Amino acid sequence: MTTETPVLDLLTGMTALSLEATSLGERELALVRIAALVAMDAPPISYALNLGVADDLAVDAEEIRGVVAAVAPIVGTARVAAAIEHMVEALALAELDEKQPA
Repeated sequence: MTTETPVLDLLTGMTALSLEATSLGERELALVRIAALVAMDAPPISYALNLGVADDLAVDAEEIRGVVAAVAPIVGTARVAAAIEHMVEALALAELDEKQPA
């Protein structure tokens, strides 16, 4: 069976399996995923998706700053700087999306 969104379907399935396999709570999982995005030098769209989930779970900016600070000694200054830039871009994308007519 083929769909019109095979890559999105794959990612959705991988996410579902990940949720089943972890013992972390939803908020902790959101923070760990943000830490992984920082480590991977993820693009803004990845942050947009995950920051949206974190926002839905009432994860606040201070918690996200704490995660970035916690991984900074491991991932380095360049990754942290890039992550902050990508988060700002992701928030701008989300703001533009909210302004689009339905």
